[in-house]
Amino acid sequence: MKITQRHGNAAFTLIELMAVITIIFVLAGMVVSGMGFVKDRQANEKARVQIALLSKSLEEYKLDMGQYPPSEGNSEGTDQTRFLYTALYYEGYQANQNAGGGDQKAASKIYVPDLDPATSKQGWLKEKLGKSSEPPVRAKILDPWGNEYHYRTAKNAGGGINGSTQNPDFDLWSSGKDGKTNTSAPKDKVNLDDIKNF
Repeated sequence: MKITQRHGNAAFTLIELMAVITIIFVLAGMVVSGMGFVKDRQANEKARVQIALLSKSLEEYKLDMGQYPPSEGNSEGTDQTRFLYTALYYEGYQANQNAGGGDQKAASKIYVPDLDPATSKQGWLKEKLGKSSEPPVRAKILDPWGNEYHYRTAKNAGGGINGSTQNPDFDLWSSGKDGKTNTSAPKDKVNLDDIKNF
């Protein structure tokens, strides 16, 4: 049997190199798409936790104040979290600054310390501290995607009934990643990613 000697240096062929590069690109694509999935799932879970925390704080507020922070008669619940911010954080902040004095109808404690723009690491508020390091009087509470949470109570500020609420007390929800919600048509496709307390 004749053994042929190979002359020159051993090297990879072009086809072998192309196969290795292709495998690397496929694996990189799988990792990147997996990271996007994990990030979306984290945001969903964060929104669920935030809604649970806000709901619990609203129940504590009602125990102390006798009612939930009223919302205006907005069936979509948009532009209403400023009432939550005021009731769950700012009124308590003001009461602490005034050492117990102030409006008797206002909350006397801070229900959600994470709404403090100076120390919050949750990214709940768009508004930042002013030059005097005073928190904003009104602020919107944002979900993990940067959209405002939706809030509506069963009774509005005037005591009238809000017939669009799903819960007997209040509705609180995030419109999800797409930032869209349609409360008049619950089976609408834009509601599929909504995270709700109802």
